[in-house]
Amino acid sequence: MARLAQTHGLTDVQQEILATVRDFVDKEIIPVATELEHRDEYPQEIVDGLKELGVFGLMIPEEYGGLGESLLTYALCVEEIARGWMSVSGIINTHFIVAYMLKQHGTQEQKDHFLPRMAAGETRGAFSMSEPGLGSDVSAITSKAVKDGDEYVLNGQKMWLTNGGTSTLVAVLVRSDEGHPEGTAPHKSMTTFLVEKEPGFGEVRPGLTIPGKIDKMGYKGVDTTELIMDGLRIPANRVLGGVTGRGFYQMMDGVEVGRVNVAARGCGVAQRAFELGVSYAQQRHTFGKAIAQHQAIQFKLAEMATKVEAAHAMMVNAARKKDSGERNDLEAGMAKYLASEYCKEVVEDAFRIHGGYGFSKEYEIERLYREAPMLLIGEGTAEIQKMIIGRRLLEEYRFQG
Repeated sequence: MARLAQTHGLTDVQQEILATVRDFVDKEIIPVATELEHRDEYPQEIVDGLKELGVFGLMIPEEYGGLGESLLTYALCVEEIARGWMSVSGIINTHFIVAYMLKQHGTQEQKDHFLPRMAAGETRGAFSMSEPGLGSDVSAITSKAVKDGDEYVLNGQKMWLTNGGTSTLVAVLVRSDEGHPEGTAPHKSMTTFLVEKEPGFGEVRPGLTIPGKIDKMGYKGVDTTELIMDGLRIPANRVLGGVTGRGFYQMMDGVEVGRVNVAARGCGVAQRAFELGVSYAQQRHTFGKAIAQHQAIQFKLAEMATKVEAAHAMMVNAARKKDSGERNDLEAGMAKYLASEYCKEVVEDAFRIHGGYGFSKEYEIERLYREAPMLLIGEGTAEIQKMIIGRRLLEEYRFQG
């Protein structure tokens, strides 16, 4: 039979790109991922290889040196990369969101300045919304920008930056009251700033500090950090789009495509967990036969494969909806919710199939078991997704009394 999670209707170019990425994952990522993850080591050689393949410019228009591909192509590549090691797909994701926000909302000068370097992988992107005192409640942001001549002075503390240390460009969302009278709705008084910095930790530019990596249960290798702004001066031409007060909408647009990305990551991790489970079930023997011949294990494999297929189909649908130019927050929310929940369940079933060996760090499933939970909270928790889905459903199915 054909491999799980196939996508119909792809062009020859899309198929060629996916085949190239899949081959890279099988040869360059899977063999070293667990070792690097256990050392919490940044996968520099893997990142350099993806840079050579042009993955960092996959969705950046050709006029800026990118490949000009669709969100669907990008999501399918992310699915393949996450199948190898989810942390690598996280490195790509934050870069992609910033590039997407620049493409959609940046001034022409901002696009000309940043996008060619981002397409080449020379400038690496990160984005920052969350703060220590808030999670999904973006309206509660307290970090602030105050106008001072031709510059803005930024102060505040941000949290959970993927690529916080290795990035050289961070899109930061802060409150900016300039031009917005008291009483203005919080989401209308937020601005996204494009903050350039040096890679590394400590004070990476005057007024900006990246304290160090946050130690995590999983999702290792990629650096997750805080960001502290203390009198950080940013020129006015680094306001995304050149106008204040639009930051919330710009970030939500980026997060919308980011949710498709997280769904794709869930699909990739679940697919790898299924591969590990179905392989081990045919090698491990109990009571005189391979455990794959026991009905209980066959039921698990059947459920796992069905979940992989269902999550993949929803992810593809959400990506295609966005590519069509239509609003896709409903589809993206559904895809992110289902893929992350199914990923957790498929990984746990593969873990159970491995029995005691699944608890050993010598087996790849142990790493996946620690990585899957991040998808339950990244780009909005399951509860947030259900709120989005519920509200949109009520819009579509409004009762006509």
